[in-house]
Amino acid sequence: MDFTKLDGLIPAVIQDAVSNEVLMVGFMNEEAWTRTQTTGYATFFSRTRNKLWMKGETSGNRLKVLSTLVDCDDDTVLLKVEREGDGHVCHTGERTCFYRTAEPR
Repeated sequence: MDFTKLDGLIPAVIQDAVSNEVLMVGFMNEEAWTRTQTTGYATFFSRTRNKLWMKGETSGNRLKVLSTLVDCDDDTVLLKVEREGDGHVCHTGERTCFYRTAEPR
């Protein structure tokens, strides 16, 4: 993976492996990427808290990685996951972070 383009980070698109629904987008640094591969659970780098966090570490709504795809530029990853817990991924309590429609300006 090429971690040089976004100050050491790569975007990680998270997709439900069964429904193909896009659940969220997070960022990974090299340590989060390695931990995700090692543990089999999605781990991200929080830009606001400046630390690693595993999705669901407090809520139990973990994301088990079933497959990993890398884009052609080697700087973005797509994780196909199985939801654990109640299946809600968004911190707002929604099943996905993409639940709002953009309104025209």
